[in-house]
Parts: sequence; structure tokens; C-alpha cells
Amino acid sequence: MFGTTKGNRLHIGVFGRRNVGKSSLLNKLTGQKMSIVSDTLGTTTDPIEKSMELLPLGPCLFIDTAGIDDVGSLGELRIKKTLDVLHRTDFAILVTDYNGFGDFEIDLCKMFEQQKIPFFIVINKCDIKSPTISTLNQIEEYSKNPLCVSCEKDENITSLLKARLIENVPDDLIPTTNVLNGIINENDDVVLVVPIDKEAPKGRIILPQVQTIRSILDLNAKAHVVKETQLKSLLNDLKEKTKIVITDSQAFKEVSCIHHIVITDSQAFKEVSQIVPKNILLTSFSIIFARNKGDLKTFYYGANAVDNLKDNDNILIYESCTHHPIKDDIAREKIPKLIQKYTNKKLNFDYHVAKGFEDNISKYSLIIQCGGCMTNKKEILSRISKANELNIPITNYGLVIAKCLNILNRAIEPFLCEVI
Repeated sequence: MFGTTKGNRLHIGVFGRRNVGKSSLLNKLTGQKMSIVSDTLGTTTDPIEKSMELLPLGPCLFIDTAGIDDVGSLGELRIKKTLDVLHRTDFAILVTDYNGFGDFEIDLCKMFEQQKIPFFIVINKCDIKSPTISTLNQIEEYSKNPLCVSCEKDENITSLLKARLIENVPDDLIPTTNVLNGIINENDDVVLVVPIDKEAPKGRIILPQVQTIRSILDLNAKAHVVKETQLKSLLNDLKEKTKIVITDSQAFKEVSCIHHIVITDSQAFKEVSQIVPKNILLTSFSIIFARNKGDLKTFYYGANAVDNLKDNDNILIYESCTHHPIKDDIAREKIPKLIQKYTNKKLNFDYHVAKGFEDNISKYSLIIQCGGCMTNKKEILSRISKANELNIPITNYGLVIAKCLNILNRAIEPFLCEVI
């Protein structure tokens, strides 16, 4: 449980007006005082996150949000942060109390429905005053069987909340962590090309590589991990047994040459593609995650939109994790150089780091999403949806790198039936 990243957890957001008991409810549900509880309005400011295991749902991330009815200039900022949480919420709990079910709650229900977020409603403080029949009828227009509780008095509230969650969370919301489902079979030989360059963390490999190795083992296949300099030797050793080669996109070109499948880091695409024979499938970690967390078909067509870029077009790059860029950073240096070299155009690049959305994306001709190993599928799909609304092409690191190296069709060959 403790090794499960936030990006692979079911995100459950708790929403409602100020002082209805959102924080009290989450404290009961998690069995910890994750949020400060007070009668003072607006006690919760920034969203507060808590990871826990909720069987049989598995690893979850609970998010406590500020009141949707906050006031003042600071209140507006808090509400914006609360609404930003919607973009990464898989399932929502709407908390209200005996004061009724008004415009704030109705607006939230409509937003849940618009963003296809399943939810249920909890009526808190029922020990003080029970909801009227009129209120219950109004609530049931949006959510059947609201849960009437008292976070203060009910001794069995934790089990009630857990049971309601287990009953209401759809099976298809529970994240699947095997990124190679449908691609490899038991006993396949899978080669992973992992460059150890300036961006490689000291003493370990990066999360997409770790998750891919685990996926191979879970499918009872065999993982062979090498640097790009050892790839040719390994392929000779394996002869024709290799199912797929997975590489860093930046080493793609070097690897392109064997029988079955090689997975590389996107930054090694060029080198790897020159080594791996045509009879062996080749793709990158980034493309695997585009398939697992995004929409591979949309990303594929987004990568091809590079051909339509013009001088002075604006490009937005989403980076899901916070880090200090270094020399040869993939987002800040390598991708911009590759695109400008491929297009022979002068282009402008902007960056959005960590969670949430860039406020105004209408000025962009292309959006490029990172692999998203540190964020959840819901947030990436929300970004794709927003781009589609405005007819802005969107792709990801691995696909745009493969496009600029003229090996895009080869890189998506393992998933061809999902793209064409």
C-alpha cells in the first residue's frame, strides 16, 4: 500500500459548503485527524490529501476541499482550488446538513454530472435536526438514498461510509496498474532499455520503468533491463526470443531493429531504433503510459499535428511533477529543439508544472502532456477533454519525440489496432 503512488490511487473528493462537516467525515473515514475541525467558517483552505487502503477498492486518495460557498477575495481563490480538484476526482462525496439543499449543492451536482463523476450525498448533523421530506425529495432528484448521519454522535459512521463507498464506486473506476495488458503474454522476453543519463535519479530508476518491470512480472513474462550500450549484445544473446523492446524515447532511433518487443526511454529512441530489427516491436515507456492513462488515439493524431505548426505558434507543455530543470531537460530543452528542427519553425513554448490546468489554453496550437506517472488518469483525460473542446491537438512526450524522429508509426505498432 505505502508504495502505491498517488497517480495509481482512486481519487475520492469531498465537497460541500463551509462547516457542514466535510473534514469531520474524512477524519472518521480515514481513522485519523487529517483535517482540522472547527466551528469557524473556512477552516479548510487548500485541499488536503490523505492516502489509505480501502478494501476491496484498494489504494485510495481522499481529498478534503474548502467550502464551495467561501467568500471574499481569498474565498474566491479557495473555491478555484476546490473546483480544480474536480478535474482529478474519480468519485465524489457531497456533504450537506439540516440547513437544506440549495444552489451551491445543485451546482456541484451539475458539475459532477457534466464531468461524469459518480457521487453520493451525505446529510450530516442529523442528530441536531433531521432533513425535511421536501429536502429529501430534492436531494433524491440528484442522488438516490442519501446517507443521513451524525459525524459527532454515530459510533458506526466509519463502517457506514465505507459500505456506501464500496457499494457506489463503479468497478471501471478502480485503477488498473498493469500497463502491458494485451501486449505481452506469459513467458515472453521483454527488453527494457534504460539510459543512465543526467536526468536519471541517483541510485534508482524512474517510476515508469519500475511500474513497467512490475507489470512484466505480474504477467509472468521475463524482463531484461539494459542500457542502450548493452542492447545489441543482449539481443544477440536472446536471438529471436524477444517479444518487445521498450526504450526511453530519446534513444528511440538507436534501438530500431529485433524479433518481438523492446521498450525504451523516449530519450533513447533514436539510438535504440537503429539497433532493433524491424521484426521486433519497439515502443517507449512514455507511449505505454499514454495508452494506460490517456487516450492513445488522440495523442497519436496530436503528434501528427506537428506537421501543421507555423512560425510563432504557441505550444504548452504539461509537466505533472515538480522538479528543478537541469541541462538537457527533456521538456525545457530536448523536446523544443526536436520540434523546431523537425518543423524548421520558430516556436514559443510555455510550461504548466504539477496539478491543475493552464487558465487560458485557447492561444496554443499544440499541447504536450508528460507521461503522467505522478498524476491520475482522470486529470489527464480532463486535460484531453478541455483541449478537444477547443479543437487543440494534444499529444505526449513519447509520441511527439517519435514523430520528430520519423519513427512514430513504428513506435505505435504494438498498439496499431487501438490507434487506426
